[in-house]
Amino acid sequence: MWGFNDSHFQPAKLQLTGIPGLETGEGWVALIFCLLYLISIGGNFAILGLVVRETALHQPMYYFLSMLSLNDLGVSLSTLPTVLGTFCFNYREVGFDACLVQMFFIHTFSFMESGILLAMSFDRFVAICNPLRYSTILTNTRIVAMGLIILAKSFVTLFPFPFLVKRLPFCKGNVLHHSYCLHPDLMKVACGDIHVNNIYGLFVVIFTYGVDSTFILLSYALILKAVLAIASQEQRFKALNTCISHICAVLAFYVPIIAVSMIHRFWKRAPPVVHVMMSNVYLFVPPMLNPIIYSVKTKEIRRGFLKIFQKS
Repeated sequence: MWGFNDSHFQPAKLQLTGIPGLETGEGWVALIFCLLYLISIGGNFAILGLVVRETALHQPMYYFLSMLSLNDLGVSLSTLPTVLGTFCFNYREVGFDACLVQMFFIHTFSFMESGILLAMSFDRFVAICNPLRYSTILTNTRIVAMGLIILAKSFVTLFPFPFLVKRLPFCKGNVLHHSYCLHPDLMKVACGDIHVNNIYGLFVVIFTYGVDSTFILLSYALILKAVLAIASQEQRFKALNTCISHICAVLAFYVPIIAVSMIHRFWKRAPPVVHVMMSNVYLFVPPMLNPIIYSVKTKEIRRGFLKIFQKS
């Protein structure tokens, strides 16, 4: 079963696990994951199709929303093969190299989401603080450039991870604690010097989540300052209402990340099921919630879907 590479003590295959303590109810767990994937993939495809179809949505805000939907599709499709294999078909093995590829894409899409949320906060900042120059600042060329910068930043910072893992021997077993591959999970079964992996991992987290969240908070501080300067209470409410969807998306993304970090830092003896469930929330909830949030809270998206349903 192990099939080691003799030179590096790397298992040919790694063993994935389900959710500890819920082995007897994995049929229900499989159903829940299938529903999550159905909502995530269907909802994000619907948002993309609507933005492409409706010329009224060919605006910077909805271009950024399309980027978010594309990225959420990437997150969902990255985890889908091994999660469905684990819970639906009881196939729990993944090749070592395939695991590294999945790890790279999961982390890359997660870090890209943070960058896209930052770009969306800049969009709201310009729309509220400098509305007269909105269309001249956020041109199509600049939006494409911002998207490519987010992609390049995530790809370049995450590219060393598979090679840093590949150099390590694995002598603590081949059983991972999730139904997909994550860098921290692989570090738990690696032996040898993992300081470089941990230090570089911390650098990447600070360089992405830390920097992005700081600038998102700064942008909203400036937005709040601009809104409070508006004399009309009705105009204040209208301006803030355009940010509600984005604020909900930011909370859906960052709250699970903060919760996972707090549990790892202050509740190290937490039952394994807690760590697994929080990791699942971090990966599966934002791609599912984002299309729902924007469909419910954004009038133009809601109107576009109603128009399509009325025609059909």
